[in-house]
Formats: sequence, structure tokens, C-alpha cells
Amino acid sequence: MNSAQKTSLIIIILYMIATVAIGLVSSAIKKKKSTSKSSNEDFLMAGKSLTPFVLAGTLFAANTGGASTTGIATNVFDYGLSASWYVIAAGIGFVLVSFVAPFFRRSAANTVPEIIGKRYGKPSHIFTAITSILALFMATGAQIIATASIINAVTGLDFSTAAIITTAVVIGYTMIGGFASVTAANMMHILFITVGMTIALIIMLSNNAIGGLGGLFAKADALSSTSTDLDLLSMTKVGLPTILGYIAMYCMTFPTGQEIVQTYASAKDGKSAKAGSMLAGLISAAYAIVPALIGLIAYVAIDGYAAGGKSASALADATLQFAPPLISGLVLSSIVAATISSASGNMIGTATMFANDIYTPYIKKGQRDDKKEVIISKVVMLAAGLFGLAVALTNSDIIGVMMSAFALRSAGPFAAFVCGLFWKDVTQKAGFVAIIVGTIVSALWIFAFNNPWGLSAIVPGAVVAFIVIFIATKIDLASGGKPAPAIEFTEE
Repeated sequence: MNSAQKTSLIIIILYMIATVAIGLVSSAIKKKKSTSKSSNEDFLMAGKSLTPFVLAGTLFAANTGGASTTGIATNVFDYGLSASWYVIAAGIGFVLVSFVAPFFRRSAANTVPEIIGKRYGKPSHIFTAITSILALFMATGAQIIATASIINAVTGLDFSTAAIITTAVVIGYTMIGGFASVTAANMMHILFITVGMTIALIIMLSNNAIGGLGGLFAKADALSSTSTDLDLLSMTKVGLPTILGYIAMYCMTFPTGQEIVQTYASAKDGKSAKAGSMLAGLISAAYAIVPALIGLIAYVAIDGYAAGGKSASALADATLQFAPPLISGLVLSSIVAATISSASGNMIGTATMFANDIYTPYIKKGQRDDKKEVIISKVVMLAAGLFGLAVALTNSDIIGVMMSAFALRSAGPFAAFVCGLFWKDVTQKAGFVAIIVGTIVSALWIFAFNNPWGLSAIVPGAVVAFIVIFIATKIDLASGGKPAPAIEFTEE
């Protein structure tokens, strides 16, 4: 371990200590100030008190995990700068979804399956809860992959050991602090990821070995000319179907993704949910090019780096080599902390769904026991962490894991969710059939057809689900069926 790695490691450790301290102090303060009658609501929903700024930071951090940092830098080898579309599309998604964000705060529900269940009944409720929980298990694994890859680059620890350490830290941090600790620490992560990584990029570009943006682009152009497979400066290589698929994916997965919906539902009010979502979108779109340029630096400025093919540690390797130790340490530690916070958000979302959508209504038959719910929530968090570790140890493709998780949880429920809000005649049977069929189509698209044309499985799954819910509703109504009961919203 060289001096730069040692300095970075020390900073990462100090940053993580600060993250835990901020989270725990914030959680304790939130408990003292809370007016909620439910300790589990405080633990999982931060007392429903998030302002637009805090909500924007939490949304951005929830989506800015491994795929949006190390994943983009890694994929520059395959797709050039167009890898940044993964996050640009997220920004577009946040802005578009902001118009329905107030519905989540006003729905008096804390989870997507709970909202689905209010309109479509028990079978839809249970099925959506199970697929959503499995998806968050996978998403937790993606964050563990990202964190472990940075620890591996900084310390030289083998990936498996780094993944185990990461999982232990995530589980402990999440079980102790809950959602309030995540939202508080996220504000620090946002500052260091956006501002810190941008400053690091500027410093790296000023390095004589890179020669500014002009020098970087010249090196990238020269390297691209040596191979027909490389087009490192392209903003379109990822392909229009993939770009449109990303945008569609986020527009569908944000309204049906628990880590996002839980944040909206934790807003102070509907206006805060909308404003926070728009702000998160603007931050995401502006930030997207930064990790892509750092990945480009790794592939073109480190001697022989591109010859080794795609590297999961491209962002960490470039930062360690071309940024001062203090800056590289802060940037890498903020990414580690943000991915840990993202994993924590996934685990808390999993626990919220299990407690609200399976344990209380079906195991306890509607009888609430607040203390037991907190214990059950922590057990589920432990299970999510261990499942995520298993995913991390068997798959290194961060973005691939995330897109599969998004598709499986959202393809079917999205059609039911939209129709549940805006179509008064939709029936319970039609909603359930559409959820099942949409999920099956997306699973086949991923595992049987291997995502043809680079199109996210969420698109064909959702299209088929919309067709099915329309036809099934018409058939059900013609056969004497009745429209599903409407969702009741609180007034603000």
C-alpha cells in the first residue's frame, strides 16, 4: 500500500466515523422531537418531516449509489461518454415523476404494495410486496459491489473480504440509526460527491499527464482510433433504444420503487415532495458527466489500462493516481458512504414493506405491536444485507443488476399504479392479471432473451401490462364485474 492509498484509507475511515456519528445524533434528536405515536414510523419514515432540500438530497443519494458512480466510470470502456445517460435519464425521471409525487404523501400509505393493495386487493398486494422486496435485495447487492470495489482498490484487500466488511458496516449502521440517520448523513454525502468529485475532476484534468479537457479528448480520440470497438468520446454509442429505455425505466421505477416512494411519503407535505423531486432531477442531470470523465481519464491516461478491458475500479484507480491524496480520499470516502447509505435505504425499504405489507396485515391479522415491528424490521434488514452479499459475490455488473431489479419490481405494478390513480373503471381482477403478466414478460426479456437491442425489460413488460389491464377490465366489466374501490387521499 503506497502513501496515497494509506492517506485515502485514513480519510475513508474518518469519514465513515463521521457518517455514523451524524446519523446516530440525528436519529436521537428526531426521536426527542417526534410527535408520532409510532416508534416504527419514526425509525422507518423519519417522522414524515422532510423539507424539499433534505428530500432532494435523499432522493439524489438514494439513486446515486454504485451504478451512478463507479458503474458509469466502468462502462465508459464499452459506451464512451454516453454511459452518462444512465444518470441523465434519472434526472429527467425525477422531474417527470415530481408531478405525481404529492400523491404518495397524500395517500396515507408508506409503501407501493400498500397503495396497490388499496385499489386491487389482497393478491395484488402480496405479489407486489414480494417482487419489490426481492428487487431491493438485488439493489442492496449492487451497492455492496460498488463499495467493495473501492475498498479493494484502496487497500488491496481481495474483493470478497471487502464485500463482507462492507455488508457488516451497512447492517450495523442501518439497524442502529434507521431512516433518520440515512437522511441526515446523505446531505454530507451529496456535498462531497457533487462538489468534491467536480473539484477532483478539475484538479485531475490540470495534471500534466492529462493536459486538460483538450488533452484528455485528444488521448481518447487517439486510443479510439486503434480499435473499431472503442468510441470513447461518443454520446450516442449506448444507443437510442437504451437511452429511451433508461428514461422509461426511471419514469416507471421511481413511482413503484420503495426507496423513492418512501422518501416522497416522508415529505413534510405534497408541495415539498414535488419541489424536492424537481431539485433532485436537476442535480442528477448536471452531475452525470463527472464520473464519466473520471472513467475516461482512467482508460486513456493510465498506461496500458484500456488493454485490460473494462475495469470495475476505473473511478477509484483514476482518482488515486491523478488527484492529491486528500482530495482522492474525500471523494472515494464520500462514494463509499453514499453507496452504504443507498444500501441502507434499500434495506429500510425492504423492512418497511415486510412490516407494512406482510407481517402486520397477514401474519398479525392487522393487530399492531410497535415494539415487535421494530424487531421484525431489523431481522428483515439483516436478511436483506446477507442476500445482497450473496448477489455481490456472484455478480460484478452493477448496472446490469440494478436494471434487472428495476424491471422485475416495476414492469407489472406500474400499469396497475397509473390506472389505479387515473382510471375509475379499472377492476381488481384486471389489475392483478396485469401485474402478473407484466412481471413474467420482463423476466423472460431478461433471462430468456438477454435484453435484445439493449432495451430495458421494464419497457416491454409495462407495455404488455397496459394492454392486458385495458382488455381484462373491459372483459371483467362486461361479465358483471365492478370497478375497484378508489384510493382515498388526504387533503393538504
